[in-house]
Amino acid sequence: MRKFGKVIMAAACVAMLLAGCHNARTPQPDAGLGAGDDWPSVNGDVAESGYSRLSQINAENAGKLGLAWSIDLPGEVTLEATPLAIGGVLYFTGSYAAVYAVDAASGKVLWRFDPETWKHNPQKMHFTFAANRGVAYRDGKIFSAAIDGRLFALDAKTGQQLWAVETTDPKGPQTVTSAPRLIGNLVIVGQGGADFGARGYVTAYDQATGKQAWRFYAAPGSPEENKGDAAQEMAAKTWSGEWWKTGTGGAPWNSITFDEQMGRVYVATGNAAPYDQQKRGAGDNLFTAAIVALDAKSGKYIWHYQINPADSWDYDSTQQMTLATLNLDGKPRKVLMQAPKNGFFYVIDRETGKPISAGMTTVMTWAKGFDVKTGKAIEEPGIRYESGQIDIWPGPIGGHNWQSMSYSPKLGLVYLPVGQIGERLLRGDGGPDAFNVMGLSTRPLVEKPGDGKASLIAWDPVAQRQAWKVQHNHLWNGGALSTAGNVVFQGTAEGVVYAYDARSGKELWHFDAGLGIVAAPMTYAVGGKQYVSILVGYGGTTAAFGDFMRVGWKYGQQPRRLLTFALDGKATLPRGTPPEMKVNAVDDPSLVLNPADVKAGSELTVQCAACHGIGMKSPGSPGPDLRESAIAMDMTALRKVLKEGVLLEKGMPQFAYLTDDQIRQIHAFIRAQARAAISAQTKGGSGTSASK
Repeated sequence: MRKFGKVIMAAACVAMLLAGCHNARTPQPDAGLGAGDDWPSVNGDVAESGYSRLSQINAENAGKLGLAWSIDLPGEVTLEATPLAIGGVLYFTGSYAAVYAVDAASGKVLWRFDPETWKHNPQKMHFTFAANRGVAYRDGKIFSAAIDGRLFALDAKTGQQLWAVETTDPKGPQTVTSAPRLIGNLVIVGQGGADFGARGYVTAYDQATGKQAWRFYAAPGSPEENKGDAAQEMAAKTWSGEWWKTGTGGAPWNSITFDEQMGRVYVATGNAAPYDQQKRGAGDNLFTAAIVALDAKSGKYIWHYQINPADSWDYDSTQQMTLATLNLDGKPRKVLMQAPKNGFFYVIDRETGKPISAGMTTVMTWAKGFDVKTGKAIEEPGIRYESGQIDIWPGPIGGHNWQSMSYSPKLGLVYLPVGQIGERLLRGDGGPDAFNVMGLSTRPLVEKPGDGKASLIAWDPVAQRQAWKVQHNHLWNGGALSTAGNVVFQGTAEGVVYAYDARSGKELWHFDAGLGIVAAPMTYAVGGKQYVSILVGYGGTTAAFGDFMRVGWKYGQQPRRLLTFALDGKATLPRGTPPEMKVNAVDDPSLVLNPADVKAGSELTVQCAACHGIGMKSPGSPGPDLRESAIAMDMTALRKVLKEGVLLEKGMPQFAYLTDDQIRQIHAFIRAQARAAISAQTKGGSGTSASK
């Protein structure tokens, strides 16, 4: 199953290989950065470094790591969270934001809290696949948010709900998948929904009561709503027409970072909406695809830096923001580091919001470089599909998506998961194998050397260049953890947890987890013993990429787990079903398909693509491949699932508004795609190629 990564050394490092690459590194002035025995917050510390000061596990002994304990997590699918470790207890979330408390030394489950979105507001399950990226902790309380928009405060000892508040419009398209962040005595959360045109915002609530303290919008509202708000009035000048009626976007669905030193909070915002700027009109469209600095107490605007003015490619800037102090030109500078979807790695002065530098981390065709004087990328001509179509790199998942990066102040390197895939953008309907949204069609492209694969790179943020690289075989891998022991940990799509030497990228250890990994690991110490934990649950946006993210994992066949490792660990992991690339499509040859029904069904299943795949070509997660489903074979059973919602509690949304004719058309399209897979296999293929 394993195809081990190849380490590619950067030229700057090869020259010093015999002396050890770490000798070429300059430590940065952040001695207190990182987590200690606990892993108390998202990405380990308030600065979101993803770094641990623990060194019991180090580059010299990491080869002795073994499984200390594991727990199965029945009912979970996509697992994106990284646990917190607080006083010997791990806290993390599952697919639909169920919160778990687990004894950190033994793996015993202490309590579980389920927000039961399927009961409270099942309509929200229509707008995104089930995923959640974790919790926050403060003073005996756990804070978590559900996909339906509710924010909870729980008793950390018992899991009892202390309060809950609706952070989104219960009838709107906004959903919450991010971990809340803490700023002083407040808890703050954003939301998704920009892909549906929703106006994004972040809201801060009192930790003790849940009372709203302030709210900041990532895009302007109507002139009446903006009146008297200087920041929104400023932003409105960068929009055209009646934008408040056609959609704005800007959803801050992932990263929010608190700057304790400066009393600020940085909000990373999402794409502009609609995607096509011709539908929005001229203008930069603040504050979409940007980083905005706010006063932590009041939420008042301080500064912004727009990563992609007039975003036209779904280039979210919602990725992790790490705060650090770097030696630049002989002087310490307080900086914010981010690697957003557009392929650049930014170093920004966090006092002023001015970019200091930006380096290109992956194949890019939308920009030829970065102009420090203007603070903008140097865009290639014609990239806004003025002619109606364009092929562009990075593609829709970007050069870097939500998976965590890690910064080692000891070595001065950032460890960054990077992907490479292109995208064809087309005005109009791109057909059954394209994602059609807001009048625009998008289709992944694999044309250039390295496309469809990803890597872990060590990035020098001062020199803005790669120090080393580990090449992976698949596109969608987990986040990174680095430690003072000079070890970098990462899990991969093919289900392997790796430990690398942080100085050179040399593989030190690996473990077969039996299922792909998209979450980042973390580390903690209990009783003087260091552990490393990681959630195993391949999924997320995999379905929207179909065959490009197919690794062979089948829905429901591999258990979702929490794995914990320690030196000389002796536990064993029960084996699950091995991966299988073949599509085991089922069909009734006697069924006659009406081509008109198949076409109509293709158009209807756009709303199914996030879970079951574009063209019903799911890679096995987060939803099953319906070409293999006996339920999808039977019209009566399919109607019960879609119209009556018999699988609602298991995460399958109810589509009560569908007519019987529409269900028949969806059934016809699934059958047509199953037959195409069977035909491809008969001709000698795997059944994973796109139907013609």
